[in-house]
Amino acid sequence: TDYFRSISQTTSPLTRLAYAYDLRLFFQYLNLENMYFANSSSIMLTGEDLSRITARDIFGFQEYLQQYVRITNSDEKDENGELSPTLVQNYELGIMRKLSSIRSYFDYLFRNEIIPANVASMVTLPKRHEKPILYLEPDEVQRLMDAVVSGEGLSDRQQKYLSLTQKRDIAILMVFLGTGIRVSELVGLDIDHLDFTQNAFMVTRKGGNQVILYYPDTVKETLENYLMERETVPALPGHEYALFLSLQRRRITSRAVENIVKKYAQIAAPLKKRISPHKLRSTFGTTLYQQTGDIYLVSDALGHADVNTTKRHYAALKDSKRREAAQKITLPDI
Repeated sequence: TDYFRSISQTTSPLTRLAYAYDLRLFFQYLNLENMYFANSSSIMLTGEDLSRITARDIFGFQEYLQQYVRITNSDEKDENGELSPTLVQNYELGIMRKLSSIRSYFDYLFRNEIIPANVASMVTLPKRHEKPILYLEPDEVQRLMDAVVSGEGLSDRQQKYLSLTQKRDIAILMVFLGTGIRVSELVGLDIDHLDFTQNAFMVTRKGGNQVILYYPDTVKETLENYLMERETVPALPGHEYALFLSLQRRRITSRAVENIVKKYAQIAAPLKKRISPHKLRSTFGTTLYQQTGDIYLVSDALGHADVNTTKRHYAALKDSKRREAAQKITLPDI
């Protein structure tokens, strides 16, 4: 509890929740693999107990994360009425995130003299192999919006709901493509966050910082069209101010937005199986970088705390600039 209080001003609630899941998994691993902790409850561990954790335990946890069996706590049971185990695999990013959670926790324990040494600092994070950035090409973006407007390619069931969600879905997709907003920021938007005189809205970014994002006139038009419909929908108590509502008249969830993007992306770019709200954010960043060549502008627009994060993601896009530079070099005739 003290640890989570100590990071409450520098992390979002979702980040702290992810840390909690990671730490719970780590202590479950200790119960399984370390005899000292075999009969211990993580709730009852003392500072002396935590001091017994070694770098070897954390190295072992890193290996364990690559593939382990998890018994779910849900109500999903097999035909014999028993909880079925689930095989879980973590790759580089998942392992890095979980190890980062442990390092942050042990850093807190060491700084507050709860443990005599920070053994987690001895464990190096796995090497991260960069993947090519996945984004939509301009023709795919056009097909994405055409699918929402026409409904072509949707199933019969999906087309039945299109009349109820069309204006909302168009506005959501256009906000992604026109601002590069994160999905968590989009679902957190309230109606009074919009300022149509400035073509802007306020969002709360990672770490709790509030910033103003500006959008083009095309996005403004789609938002205005949606708002005329939104104002006629009586939202449930507690959801009155939410900008985007679900069909249940509640604030729309991140999972629902992910499903919306996936539904239309399957029509627009069937060969790109992993198009998500984050990939629409990448599409915005890619388009902005290709049109401006200004990596610092892209970094600021995406809300990256460090421009090196932006460079790492968009460095491959410099290739076209290099080709253009090569054609502009004047050399003597031979």
